[in-house]
Amino acid sequence: MADAKVIPFDDDRSRSGAGRRRGVLPGGRAQGPAPAGPAPVSALPGGQVPEGAAEAVGDASQGGTGGPGSGWDRRIAGGLAFLRRRLTGDYDVDEFGYDKELTDQVLMSMLRPLADKYFRVEVKGIENIPSDGGALIVANHSGTLPLDGLMLQVAVHDNHPAERHLRLLAADLVFMLPVVNELARKAGHTLACAEDAERLLQGGEVVGVMPEGFKGLGKPFGERYKLQRFGRGGFVSTALRAGVPIVPCSIVGAEEIYPMIGNSKTLARVLGVPYFPITPTFPWLGPLGALPLPTKWTIQFGDPIPTDGYPPEAAEDPMLMFNLTDQVREQIQHTLYKLLVQRRSVFF
Repeated sequence: MADAKVIPFDDDRSRSGAGRRRGVLPGGRAQGPAPAGPAPVSALPGGQVPEGAAEAVGDASQGGTGGPGSGWDRRIAGGLAFLRRRLTGDYDVDEFGYDKELTDQVLMSMLRPLADKYFRVEVKGIENIPSDGGALIVANHSGTLPLDGLMLQVAVHDNHPAERHLRLLAADLVFMLPVVNELARKAGHTLACAEDAERLLQGGEVVGVMPEGFKGLGKPFGERYKLQRFGRGGFVSTALRAGVPIVPCSIVGAEEIYPMIGNSKTLARVLGVPYFPITPTFPWLGPLGALPLPTKWTIQFGDPIPTDGYPPEAAEDPMLMFNLTDQVREQIQHTLYKLLVQRRSVFF
């Protein structure tokens, strides 16, 4: 939709008394300018002022409304301005389709209650994410549905002092699904390929990757918190080329939201998905079975692993990539075990 042209409203009749011609009083005396302050409050007999009048004058003199609705007025005005920009197309997206305004004002507002009230996410080690410049966050993946990636995005933005935005690398399937494709782009997600990741990192963005992929997301409940293979270490090569630190991240709590006790491979092939989960509630309870269990989450960011000290050709060294990949994986697994020992209960 084309940008709307806003025409300013300029009418002398709508201006204040400062812009009007002064009148003349009887006897030829010129009328003085209107007082700048609020109108005086009439006194009662004996010089008493009506109860509450002084407070009302004080509020008016400070430009306030004196009532609790002023906050709602600002919210409504902000919401209307947001809708106008949406309808007129007067908003910006980057080359990947990321819409910062929509993410901050709508998507984050929808996900935040889920993170704060439902899963009660506790964040540790947020100081290990740099305040500026690129960084690659590498996390474990689990939960049957990828809610852990969304909660990780909220955790970084809401807990980091610089309110940094996490740009997640997502699988091809995400961008093949209707509606989900568009929302993922708007939220800053992009295809999990080395070229896109490197451009984001070199542009100073915080990028998130979950190397386990569908192998971690769809693993049986009996294998919870056991990391799957991290692929061929492509994320290490990308970090080396960009010269950014790798921040290991361990997520506890996501494994139990949909306990996967079975996998219907036939239905998965028919639907064209990697797996079709069977849980204690799904598909037996229908749509209610899609409601995740209210587990208690902990997200911990580990000590960053620097990569800027390696020469440019290090990104092509398979032994170095293997060693760094194994180092990141071991750090995440060790932290997972430590967090599991510390937690009191799955739900508290």
